[in-house]
Amino acid sequence: MSKNQTPARVRFAPSPTGYLHIGNARTALYDYLIAHQTGGAFVLRIEDTDQKRYQENAERDIIGALEWMGIPADEGPDQGPHAPYRQSQRAQTYRDYADQLVNSGNAFFCFCTAEKLAKTREEQTKRNENHHYDGTCRNLTADEIAERKKNGEPYVVRFKAPKEGKTTVTDLLRGDITVDNSTLDDIILVKSNGLAVYHLAAMVDDHLMAITHVIRGSEWLPTFPIHALIYRALGWEEPLWVHLSVLLKPDGKGKMSKRDTELAREQGFPIFMKDMEEMGYIPEAVNNWIALMGWSYDDKTDFFTLDDLVAKFSLEKLNPSPAAINFSKLDHFNGLHIRNLNQADFAARVRPWFEKAGYAPEDEVLYQVAGAIQNRTKKLTEVVDMAGFLFHENIEISVDRIVNDKLNAAQAAEAAGKILEIFQELAEITQETAEIPLRNLAAEMELKAGQIFGLLREALAGQKVSPPIFDIIPIIGREVVLSRLENARDILEDISDK
Repeated sequence: MSKNQTPARVRFAPSPTGYLHIGNARTALYDYLIAHQTGGAFVLRIEDTDQKRYQENAERDIIGALEWMGIPADEGPDQGPHAPYRQSQRAQTYRDYADQLVNSGNAFFCFCTAEKLAKTREEQTKRNENHHYDGTCRNLTADEIAERKKNGEPYVVRFKAPKEGKTTVTDLLRGDITVDNSTLDDIILVKSNGLAVYHLAAMVDDHLMAITHVIRGSEWLPTFPIHALIYRALGWEEPLWVHLSVLLKPDGKGKMSKRDTELAREQGFPIFMKDMEEMGYIPEAVNNWIALMGWSYDDKTDFFTLDDLVAKFSLEKLNPSPAAINFSKLDHFNGLHIRNLNQADFAARVRPWFEKAGYAPEDEVLYQVAGAIQNRTKKLTEVVDMAGFLFHENIEISVDRIVNDKLNAAQAAEAAGKILEIFQELAEITQETAEIPLRNLAAEMELKAGQIFGLLREALAGQKVSPPIFDIIPIIGREVVLSRLENARDILEDISDK
């Protein structure tokens, strides 16, 4: 913990209405970084009051995604001193504070029907006014309220926003924001079914859970003054408010919408943490990538491990300007972080991909394979295509990749036979012992070295792209190397005889 920092209590409060996406993951990461940098607590609160949009598996996905990213919550649905952490289980608490606001004159009961509200909005549209509550029930008497409740009329609880003067709120990134109170709406705090909405529930929970920093998306800026006024009406000290930058589409033209998100997924771009994992990205790279969407350490450094981010992150260096999502940078960081893994760690990460493809490599072999492919891997999805042949008993070569107008079948068969002879005479087949003889062979046959090494790659791997030849040889072993060369020679001889 820094000497001048007090422990921060931050909360990540997603709605369980879908998978964890890039924007929410960025918020969660920033929460985690500031909490762990100051020796504080990262709280996960599930805001599930919108039961119409609730998805049963979403909470499980959110928790799993945070664990995959390496940023599990310190407090949350399954642990912590402020339970319950699901808002659906805290309904009575919100109603108690709504009553407190009503009793203090800062909220009121509203009996306006849906039809009445729709008509009001229609009239406001005709007058080119922004939709807002017209104040019909702001000043009902206690007797009127009691009578209407007695008659069974449904009602909501609305916040009684001030209508005169100005309200000033402070955002860490934007400074003071002042609004005319005449523009503030009497927003609903508790719906007619008795469930609180975000505007009340989140404020109450943030206070009761001792949240010191509220880090959230910029979509909450329009209602930010109301949220601060709710705090003030209840006599509470406000947290430090931080509204993050907007994430733009890759072309920089507009905010990512739900339609854009669906289109990006269709085009193969990862939007959700679930996509990241399934598409072969590693969490170290994802964290590095999303951390830089609105934050920078300096103008030179862009490679960060999670420990680096904990040490170097600061809220003061967040940038409120919109940030475009750059998927090519994700690929770049993924390659860097894969190469930064130790070989044993990389081997462990690629094992599930090989096993899913039907291979069951022994630890020692897998370790060798990992060493051969690690520096060439950009995404974990590539490893089976790149190195699956190493686990095959036999491979199929493509004659078309060997024989062409510059190398006919007879020449190729002769070259394969001579490579076989060179390898048979070597006590150990390594780059040091074999490369010069192979280059000499190319010169002797008036071929390019690339043709000899390409033929050798095809004979041993059966594919155009593979790990380096001399990394392959010790993995598959001398006997298999010689056997595959014999097979390639025989196939080429058969073709040349026809």
